[in-house]
Amino acid sequence: MDAFILGLQNLMTFPVIIAILIGSVGGVIIGAVPGIGPAIAIAILLPATVFLDDLISLVLLLGVYGSSMYGGAIPAILINTPGTPVNALTTYDGYAMTRRGEASRALSLAYSSSFLGGVFSILAALIALFVFGPYLRDLGALFGQRDIMTAAILGAVLLIAAHRQTMGIAAMLFGFGFLIAMIGRQSTRGIDRFTFDIEYLYSGFNLIVVIVGIFALSQALNLMVGKDDDPPQARITGGLFTGFRELFGKKTVALCSATYGTVMGIIPGVGEFVAQFFSYSTARALSKEPTRFGHGSAEGLIASETSNNAVPAAAMIPLLALGVPGEALTAMMMVVFFDAGIKPGPDVFENNPDFLFSLFMALLIINVLVLATLLVSSKYIAKMIYIPNRFLGAFIMILSFVGVYSIRNSLTDCIFAIIFGYIGYVLRRLDWPLVPIVLGLVLGSIILEKLTAGAGQIKSAIDLINRPVSGTLFVVILFVIGFIILTSVRNRRSDYQN
Repeated sequence: MDAFILGLQNLMTFPVIIAILIGSVGGVIIGAVPGIGPAIAIAILLPATVFLDDLISLVLLLGVYGSSMYGGAIPAILINTPGTPVNALTTYDGYAMTRRGEASRALSLAYSSSFLGGVFSILAALIALFVFGPYLRDLGALFGQRDIMTAAILGAVLLIAAHRQTMGIAAMLFGFGFLIAMIGRQSTRGIDRFTFDIEYLYSGFNLIVVIVGIFALSQALNLMVGKDDDPPQARITGGLFTGFRELFGKKTVALCSATYGTVMGIIPGVGEFVAQFFSYSTARALSKEPTRFGHGSAEGLIASETSNNAVPAAAMIPLLALGVPGEALTAMMMVVFFDAGIKPGPDVFENNPDFLFSLFMALLIINVLVLATLLVSSKYIAKMIYIPNRFLGAFIMILSFVGVYSIRNSLTDCIFAIIFGYIGYVLRRLDWPLVPIVLGLVLGSIILEKLTAGAGQIKSAIDLINRPVSGTLFVVILFVIGFIILTSVRNRRSDYQN
C-alpha cells in the first residue's frame, strides 16, 4: 500500500501532469491522422526524452501509446482508412455503419469499447501487482543471466511466429536487427565487432537513430512520394454518449475481447493483431447474427476496439517483469529505462515498486482523459484527416532530423538515420514488416549482454538450459517451433489436396 501511495504522489507533480495531458491529447490527434501512428510519433519523441526526467518521459510516451488507437478509430470509421495499423479491423464494421448514417453510433461504440479494454487490462495489472507483488520480488532469485537470455529468445520465436504469412521474412529481418546489435566494441573484453576501424561504430548504433530512421523517416519518404488524395467528407451528427449503454447490452463480447487483449498483450511478440483476430472470430461465433460481421455489426466493432486497447497495459508486464519487450513500442520505451539507469526485470519489483504503480495509474488517468476529450471534441479532431500527405511527410522529416541531431549534435547520426530511413522505405514498398528489425536490435542486445555475463558459468551447451526457469522456457520454445512446423505441414497438405 505504501508503494501505491508513493506512486500516486509521483504523478501529482506539475511536469508529470502536463506530460500526461500532452501525451493523451497528442496521441489522439496522432492516431486520427492517417500516416503517422504511435510508432512514428514515439520515434520522433525519443530524442527529446534524453533531456526529460524518466517518469515524465515514460508517461509522455505511454500517453501517445495508450491514446493513439482511440484516435485511429476516427478515420477508420468515417473514411474507411485506419489511423493506425491496428484499427484496420475497425473499418470492416465501423465504415459500414457510417454508410448507413450511423457514424456517431459507431464512434460512440468505439470510444466506450476502447475505454473498457484499456481500463480492464490496467486494473488486471494493478491487481496482479497488489496480490502477487510480494512474490514477484522473489523473481530476482529465480532469474539469472541465462534465464533472461532464454526469455529473450522466446520473445524472438513468438515474434517470428506471429508473422504467420511471412515468417521467413520476419526471421531474416530479425537477424538483420541482431546483426546491428552486434556492431561495436565489446566492453568487457575489448573486442571490436564489425567496426571496420570506423570510430563512430565503436560504441555501436544509437537505438534512437535506428528507430527514427526505420519508422519516422521511412514513412516521411513514403508520404512524400504518394498522392494527396482528398478523402470523402464524413459528418458527425448527434451525441456520442450512448455507446456505454449499448456496450453494457453486449457485455459478454466486450469482456471476452478485453480478456483476449490482456492475455495476448502479456505474451511477447503477439500483440494487437492476434488479439483482434481471436476476439473477432469468437464474437462472430457467439453472435446470433454472424452474417452481419463485416457489414456494420456492433459486436464486430466492439470486439476489435476492446481487444486492441487492452494490449498496451498488458504489454508492459513482460517488459517490466522480464525486461523483454513484446513489440516495437515497448522496445522503444526500453530506451528511456536504460537512460534512467533502470533495468527492467525481476529486480524492478523490489527496487522501484512505486515507479511501477505510477506507470499503470498514469495509464488509467490517460484513458479517462482521452475518453473525456473525444466525447466533446471529435468533430474538431476529425478535421485532422484532411491534412495533405506530402505536407505531413515533410513535417515528419524535419522533426526527425531535428530530434536525431539534438541527441549528440552529430551530423553522422543524421547520415545513418537517412540510411536506415531508406532501408525502412524499401521495406515498406515491399510490404515487409519493420518491427522485427527493432526487436532484433533490442532483444539481440539483451541476448548478447546476458550471454557474455553468464559465459563463465557455461561449460557446455546444456549449461544454457540447466536451470529450472531456462529449462522451462526452452521447452516452451521447442513447443512453439513444433507447432509452427506442424501447422506449416498441414497447410501445405491442404493446399496440395485442393
